[in-house]
Amino acid sequence: MKAAIFHGPKQDLTIEEVEVDNPMAREVLVKTVASGVCHSDLHFVDGFYQFPAPAILGHEAAGIVESVGPDVTEFAPGDHVIACLSAFCGHCDYCLTGQTHLCRSPEVRRSSTDPPKYTWNGDPVAQFANLSSYAEKMLVYENALVKIRDDMPLNQAALIGCGVTTGVGAALNTAKVEPGSTVAVFGAGGVGLSAIQGSLIAGARMIIAVDTVEAKLATARELGATHIVDASSGDPVEAIKNLTGGGADYTFEAIGLKLTAEQCFESIRRGGTATIIGMIPQGEKVELDGSSFLQEKKIQGSSMGSNRFRVDMPRYIDFYMQGRLKLDEMITRTGRLEDVNEAFRAMKAGEVTRTVLEFD
Repeated sequence: MKAAIFHGPKQDLTIEEVEVDNPMAREVLVKTVASGVCHSDLHFVDGFYQFPAPAILGHEAAGIVESVGPDVTEFAPGDHVIACLSAFCGHCDYCLTGQTHLCRSPEVRRSSTDPPKYTWNGDPVAQFANLSSYAEKMLVYENALVKIRDDMPLNQAALIGCGVTTGVGAALNTAKVEPGSTVAVFGAGGVGLSAIQGSLIAGARMIIAVDTVEAKLATARELGATHIVDASSGDPVEAIKNLTGGGADYTFEAIGLKLTAEQCFESIRRGGTATIIGMIPQGEKVELDGSSFLQEKKIQGSSMGSNRFRVDMPRYIDFYMQGRLKLDEMITRTGRLEDVNEAFRAMKAGEVTRTVLEFD
């Protein structure tokens, strides 16, 4: 099969012929139909986070089951599925207490004594996030998939695999935005737009989008923001406080920067909650005013929208089919696997919300 090989930070991915193994027990081979190009992959390409090379990146995908290994009972060839990096074992402490998104059990991956899932020129290729969707096929643990309705377009379904679940889930699951509340979202990329939509679904009465790119702010308006703040023309913290009368009930940081994480916290009212979604580079520290905690201000992280993806993703699909969750508007471009490096360039330049790579 064809796959985009990651050779290390600050290097272009190359399209190569890669061998994929047959499914072992509890594994499923999926024909990739669509893969979104997510900013999280760019963090590894740019070297802000480390991952061993060679590897196949990509983690936001939908496809069709091609074959299943022994002991797989929930999936069959022909099933339409969304892949999720929150692969779970189902019986560790996290899974048994409803936090499947925090499961890190080694049993969802092959052991070092098992044959590699992917090889290139006879050598093993690392799998990224238990998925590796920049490839024509994904060989994944069964609990990294959810079966979906056949009438759901797979290009749009791919977005639910990461960005949408991360942003919508941060609002609905992590922060639990209340009806009638005020919200500010820093960053109007794919995840930020999803947090805006999640806040709208939750019933927020004011949703403020913060960004520096005019086109992104316009899209945020289209997808549910009631107010916009151009952070390039003034202090967004003061703007949010002025709009809300002292600070938002909930704020979300969907960029992954120290500065915006601090601004996210500074923008909440007394008793408010700031949720950090973005991937702040490893080693960087976020500095907060200690006296703010006397006002019961809270800051928290969010991992993949605190998802229960086998429950959440079908719900998000229903929201989309009902017109309550807008996904078409988030796909700025489509391309082929060979266009992955251009997709990264366009993302860095702020030209796209999402590029979706389509496979035959």
